[in-house]
Order: sequence, then C-alpha cells, then structure tokens
Amino acid sequence: QVQLAESGGGSVQAGASLRLACVVSGRTVSEYAMAWFRQAPGKEREFVGGMSYSSAFTDYGDSVKGRCTISKDNAKNMVYLQMSRLKPEDTAIYYCAAGPLYIRVWTVSYKYDYWGQGTQVTVSS
Repeated sequence: QVQLAESGGGSVQAGASLRLACVVSGRTVSEYAMAWFRQAPGKEREFVGGMSYSSAFTDYGDSVKGRCTISKDNAKNMVYLQMSRLKPEDTAIYYCAAGPLYIRVWTVSYKYDYWGQGTQVTVSS
C-alpha cells in the first residue's frame, strides 16, 4: 500500500515562495508517475504539475507555468513542488498524487490512484 504525506504549506504574502514536499512510503517513488493538484473552496481539483516515472517529462497547469517546478529525489522517496511569485489565487489545499507508469505525464486526477491528505497554502495580498 502506497502512502503519501505532504508538508510545507503555510500562510505567505503575495510574491513569496514556498516548497511543498511529499514523502512516499510503501513503494519507491520511481515506480510511479507523480503529480501535484490543488483544490480551492468551491472549485474543482486542478492539475498543478506532474512528472513522468522516469523524470524525463514534466508538465504544468497553465495557471502556474513559469512559477512552479516539480522535482523528485528517488533516494529519499520524496517529491517536491517549488512555487514562486505566489498569488492570492494560488490559495488552495495542495495534494500529492501517485499514478501508474506512463511515459509522459497524466494531467487528469482520475489517472492517479494514491493521494495524500493535502497541505494548505494561503496567499494574502
């Protein structure tokens, strides 16, 4: 059984940076496609960024392109999301997700089988 646990959220001012972390247990992170999604109150879950299992491919949601970077540390079984130039509209619960092997990046939530509990990010203006 794969378990995911996010950390690193918090309350920041607009323009700040945050790095979210996701620890994967039960299996090795290199066996999965990994991604970050977010969900704001009253809105649908939104793809933020993802990485193929091989780390060869990454993809990002249009609203965060150029401001977010996903990375993975296979030795530590960790996945990270570096976010910069944060905006109030980035306020949401951020979820780490693991999905089946795919040469590229899944950008839809239903492709991912395992989810963490989420970490809150609040950006004030």
